Amino acid sequence: MGDIKGFLKEKRKTCSFRPVCERKNDFVEVFKLRDEADSRLQASRCMDCGTPFCHSACPLANIIPEWNDYVFGQQWDKAFDLLDQTNCLPEVTGRVCPALCEYSCVLGINDDAVTVRDNELAIVEYAFKHGLVKPKIPKKRTGKKVAVVGSGSAGLASAVELNRAGHNVVVFERDEKIGGLMRFGIPAFKLDKAILDRRLSIWKKEGIEFVTGKEIKTPADLKGYDAVCLTGGSRVPRDLRIPGRDLLGVHFALDYLTKEIDSKDKSVVVIGGGDTGADCVGTANRRGAKCVVQIELLSRPPEERTPDMPWPTYPLTLKNSTSHEEGCSRQWQILTKEFVGENGKVKKISCDKVHFPEGKLTEIPGTEFEVEADLVLLAVGFLHPEHDGLLANLGLEFDSRGNVKTGDDYQTSQKGIFSAGDMRRGQSLIVWALAEGKGAAESINRYLS
Repeated sequence: MGDIKGFLKEKRKTCSFRPVCERKNDFVEVFKLRDEADSRLQASRCMDCGTPFCHSACPLANIIPEWNDYVFGQQWDKAFDLLDQTNCLPEVTGRVCPALCEYSCVLGINDDAVTVRDNELAIVEYAFKHGLVKPKIPKKRTGKKVAVVGSGSAGLASAVELNRAGHNVVVFERDEKIGGLMRFGIPAFKLDKAILDRRLSIWKKEGIEFVTGKEIKTPADLKGYDAVCLTGGSRVPRDLRIPGRDLLGVHFALDYLTKEIDSKDKSVVVIGGGDTGADCVGTANRRGAKCVVQIELLSRPPEERTPDMPWPTYPLTLKNSTSHEEGCSRQWQILTKEFVGENGKVKKISCDKVHFPEGKLTEIPGTEFEVEADLVLLAVGFLHPEHDGLLANLGLEFDSRGNVKTGDDYQTSQKGIFSAGDMRRGQSLIVWALAEGKGAAESINRYLS
């Protein structure tokens, strides 16, 4: 390593954020990129730890210590070359990944972990700024055609790998633009969509064909392809079927994030304490909500690791996002019992407090209360991919959770048809979807060979 005592000299410094009073009035990205000098100093904190656990924690197996060392030595081109070997979308993961690697950083045992995610972002943004990101056009084509159905992170990762292997790849997307939930689910204040377009322009030059506004419904739509990779995601939302569910003003979170549902001057309640719920909080504030309340069924997580969450495991600790900082009342151990309305519109929700003796959900007698709500957003996760349509028409098998069933080689119950990402794995992270897409591409390449 360039400076084996860097972690003793420098304290952790992440990207800074725009002031709350400024950023909550627009959808511009909330963070500010670090300057190159700060990134170099932060990279110097990466220890000569011998056994870097960050490798195993990252689903993509990013070569983290090595590219940190290159950044410290101001060899940005070499740092990008290493990063580009494992991650085709570091500009996305550098913005929205929960940084699993940082929680397994050896330095994190008794100090603040290395800013791996911010360092990753610094590398790829330097690379774009200085013209290091160039199309990798295959020198030879195999003559084999592959259809990738779905253009989220898994689909794009699969398409990139297959195209670079020399196959002719067509990506089909039923929406009007490429990107899946990266484009339509993640708010622009976390991920500017120009970031996706910048990368897509590179991939188009590499030879990938993108077809939008085209829903693949039947096997006939896939005729002529030597292999197919299904990456349509997990898009069936978990519902909350309680009294009053059909009242106007009760929406699924993804519908709110993707459509112009009015929340100006409204009392907004977000049910669900995960990332999607936090995105709804930030969006509601930007759309002029009067107040925002976020409720969660589970207990409030601890702020630090507990004995049952030892290093280097990923700890289920309290996460405060930039959206929470912008204004939100968060409540835990709340069970929603009923949506109460007037004239067919939701006006409040009826709740009970709960606890978990011996791990069993139990309502606490006498704790009933109501929360005003002109708009309720259900952010309680997704169940499985959409079965009707293509999956049913292909006759694919599903696992016990309703996801597309595959072997270890990502191949479904139908020969030549593969699946990856949330469609196969279930709702998960972008970094996992990227890894799934790469894995499926490797299997498809072997199949075609």
